[in-house]
Amino acid sequence: MKNRYDSNQAQRSINAYPDQPEALSLRVYTSRLIGSEADLVLHGGGNTSVKCRVTDILGEEKDIIYVKGSGWDLGSIEPQGFPGLDLAYLRKLRRLGSLTDEEMVNQFRTHLVNASSPNPSIETLVHAFLPHTFIDHTHADAIVTLTNTPDCEPLLKKVLGDRIGILPFIMPGFPLALAVADLYEKNPAMDCIILLNHGIFTFADEAKTAYELMIDYVSRAENFLAEKTRTKNPVAALGTACPDTDIILPLIRGAMSLADKNGQTFHLHLRQNEKILAALGRADARELLVSGVLTPDHVIRTKNYPLWLDFTHDGNEQQMTRRIADEFAAYGERYDAYFHRQLAAQKVVRTKLDPKPRVMLVRGLGLVTAGETRQAAIIAADIAEHTMAAKVAGAAVAPYRELEESSIFAMEYWSLEQAKLGKGHKPLLAGRIALVTGGGGAIACGIGRKLLAAGARVFLSDINQERLAQVRDMLAGQFGSTMVSSLVMDVADSRSVQQCFSRLIREAGGLDILVPNAGIAHVAKLQDLDEKIFYKVLNVNLMGVFQVIKAATPIFTRQATGGNIIINSSKNVFAPGEAFGAYSASKAGAHQLGKIAALELAPLKVRVNMINADAIFDDAGVSSGLWDVVGPDRMKARKLDPAGLKEYYRQRNLLKTEVLADHVGNAVVFFAANQTPTTGATLPVDGGIMAAFPR
Repeated sequence: MKNRYDSNQAQRSINAYPDQPEALSLRVYTSRLIGSEADLVLHGGGNTSVKCRVTDILGEEKDIIYVKGSGWDLGSIEPQGFPGLDLAYLRKLRRLGSLTDEEMVNQFRTHLVNASSPNPSIETLVHAFLPHTFIDHTHADAIVTLTNTPDCEPLLKKVLGDRIGILPFIMPGFPLALAVADLYEKNPAMDCIILLNHGIFTFADEAKTAYELMIDYVSRAENFLAEKTRTKNPVAALGTACPDTDIILPLIRGAMSLADKNGQTFHLHLRQNEKILAALGRADARELLVSGVLTPDHVIRTKNYPLWLDFTHDGNEQQMTRRIADEFAAYGERYDAYFHRQLAAQKVVRTKLDPKPRVMLVRGLGLVTAGETRQAAIIAADIAEHTMAAKVAGAAVAPYRELEESSIFAMEYWSLEQAKLGKGHKPLLAGRIALVTGGGGAIACGIGRKLLAAGARVFLSDINQERLAQVRDMLAGQFGSTMVSSLVMDVADSRSVQQCFSRLIREAGGLDILVPNAGIAHVAKLQDLDEKIFYKVLNVNLMGVFQVIKAATPIFTRQATGGNIIINSSKNVFAPGEAFGAYSASKAGAHQLGKIAALELAPLKVRVNMINADAIFDDAGVSSGLWDVVGPDRMKARKLDPAGLKEYYRQRNLLKTEVLADHVGNAVVFFAANQTPTTGATLPVDGGIMAAFPR
């Protein structure tokens, strides 16, 4: 591991925060160095601290410890990410014989320098009880790999030297802080403490020294593992075929759903690379990789064990379906047994978490991870990938030794985590995956915005890349790039549609909400309507709806969790307009297809409904493709400017109201959230056009 400390960069950090103590500015700098190394910490893991003498508002000097706050990532931390606490008071807590986690957190909150600070790390007392100015703590892969071997203490001393202290795994909190302080005081010459199955602390009175100690110790472990791997005879690899992702991922996603939580679905993330596939192809892959987490901190993100899936001997989809069902059922039974076994052993009452795996090892395919959000699935994949690499490296040294079940349970069912259950409000469409065609237009803006606000992940598709990118970037700026994606797709081309649906499956695992919204318009009386143009309009507005419904149906079938199709029809279905024959006829055909789909897909619990919208001109600077075509002629015929045309259509409807793209989005969310047991219905979003009343 490279030592990245740069004195010039350190000084720039000091200069960047002139209102902060110099030591805290250096703490920010070296914390970011640590946080930038994925082999040290992942996604908010690890913690650092610094002790400073500051002057309070009364002019009195006090010793303050600044320690990483909950929710902050070391890689991007700012000074405000380090809540300050009264160090002298915290050290008095060492007199206590015991201290519950809840009371400890209370003591932290009541002795903050700034009441608005985030909660300090649960390991704050470890930092407080040690005397050093700078303390760094990571879950370094190489260190934890060595600790997860049998009889690891002699090995650690051989590899890391005699200036280290070693402690068995102890849950973070007051007991760990006492143990660390006691160990250090018995040998104050040590500059590093290894916590088995957990990680490493390094400490010094200078920021640079504490950081360099971390890099040095981790590098020793990495070099030892690399040498062992280099000299170890390679394990035999098995030849395996790659399962069809279009089939496997929707089947897995369906198995992940929670029937007792209104069919809650999960986002899937597929991680493939040469190292992952090689590890999964080892002859001993299942024995090696289906083992416990590297460190208990990971269990909240990944569960303790991954689920192994091997379709080598499953030749057809029916066999794959049965294997997935059997493996998920067996995993759930094992989890239930573990839960009840630990309840009895630890004599506690806990609310059981869902028993579904978060990491699936699919031989020939890669890592598949699941999360209630896309980010949660990515985090699980990052942890699983590092865990896999560590287990492979460790296999060259000794068999993998996982932590005992009681410690895993203590972390997974920590009282502080249990207290959070039921307190968070999940968005209406959390975990749902949506595809909106015609994604480069105004109506797609409103639909996408409302779906995203309701918690869905949204894919937008369009044939016009420039318009599509504009809408995607606008929505990503509001909701984050991980929640909105774009697909260049021609809905009238079956090959293009299938390619894009395959990409959607690879990126998200499946589909829950399909919104056929793509459409084009042409103005011409029937006697003047060119046959080629008529077919072009039909291909997009009618065949496009047919193509995407046809492509979505196998996904809904494999998931077996229901779904929603909401077709953006048009007021023209019931109230066609003169010189608008191609558009009106094609929209009427798509509307009728929706009714047929409602009949055919009801056995799959897939609901199909239609929205008849009218007079939506633009949204947030994105124009309507339809009004780009018909607007100029209608303004000319009525001698109106753009504002006048909008006002004309507002006055035309019964409610005398402007119809917005967001109103269409609200209607889509209503249907997608299954607010009523409705299918085959038509909902006008037009302000009230009597001629277009559904009938």
